[in-house]
Amino acid sequence: MLGRVNILTGALAAAGLLVGAAAVLPAQPVTAQVRDKPYDQQLYRLSEILGAIHYLRELCGSNDGQRWREGMKELLDAEGSSAVRRATLSRRFNRGYRGYSRTYRRCTVSAQATNERFIKEAIEITDKLVKLAP
Repeated sequence: MLGRVNILTGALAAAGLLVGAAAVLPAQPVTAQVRDKPYDQQLYRLSEILGAIHYLRELCGSNDGQRWREGMKELLDAEGSSAVRRATLSRRFNRGYRGYSRTYRRCTVSAQATNERFIKEAIEITDKLVKLAP
């Protein structure tokens, strides 16, 4: 499990750096800047998953501290180019955290399985984001 967590953390950092690299491309007209980016839905889903993982791993005593919240901060730093975008990403993280805090009050086999499933999905999303990066 720890190996998967390290892979995900590395993938998140790579995705944040590579997706953030798009910000250094030549400026687009203002009308194009306010449009959604083609990978936004994947980022929003990833944000929600990070919130759920943060809650579930904390619930199950993983001793990760703020690792997942810090991963979200890195994502915000790389992709939060506007207040609206930052708010949307943050809201999705919080929705994932709160949703699972209402579902699980203690660490169960189901909570652990859900956490494992989310880690796999997060790895898949970050792999796709890395492939999309210029």
